[in-house]
Amino acid sequence: MDLRITEIFYSLQGEADHIGWPTVFVRLTGCPLRCQYCDTAYAFSGGKKWSTEAILAEVKQYKAKHVTVTGGEPLAQPGCLPLMKALCDEGYIVSTETSGSISIQEIDPRVMVVMDLKTPDSLEEKKNLYSNLEHIKATDQIKFVICSRNDYEWAREQVARRQLADICQVLFSPSHQEVTPRMLADWIIEDQLPVRFQYQLHKFLWDDEPGR
Repeated sequence: MDLRITEIFYSLQGEADHIGWPTVFVRLTGCPLRCQYCDTAYAFSGGKKWSTEAILAEVKQYKAKHVTVTGGEPLAQPGCLPLMKALCDEGYIVSTETSGSISIQEIDPRVMVVMDLKTPDSLEEKKNLYSNLEHIKATDQIKFVICSRNDYEWAREQVARRQLADICQVLFSPSHQEVTPRMLADWIIEDQLPVRFQYQLHKFLWDDEPGR
């Protein structure tokens, strides 16, 4: 099954549990959400059709153990599921980054899922598919991108009410140029939250180069 791909590139993983590892990124085209802080709007449309075999051949050109399937919203394309299975079958350590708006139930259990819960100030909170929480594994991560103090308080309430820290790692990340890293870190420490502070490594290293 062909997939529409915006880009395949090699870089360092900038976030989540595999941060810092050399990684091949497979960025699928298209996304049903329009988060106000999105930094990959160039992946909303366009792209080129690739077969799974061609994607695997491209990935193999790099000497990486880690592969991240991202977007856009990768799960918006049905061919994403067999692609991730094929990557796992090839022996890669596979992760996917998803908005949490589409079911993750059928994702190969070998894949590490990094799933957003969209905050009110993302402007896409209404798209959260909370039934996905039933399918999160202990090796997955739930991510909140915090755009304001209001977002922080909303996320704090979600963590407590849904006992998210008992399910998997919970990541709080400051929205770039909206909440400073120091501000979010201070809030987390003050409230003694059972969450992991995350600052996107690629924003620090390559802020002037989208897609890195």
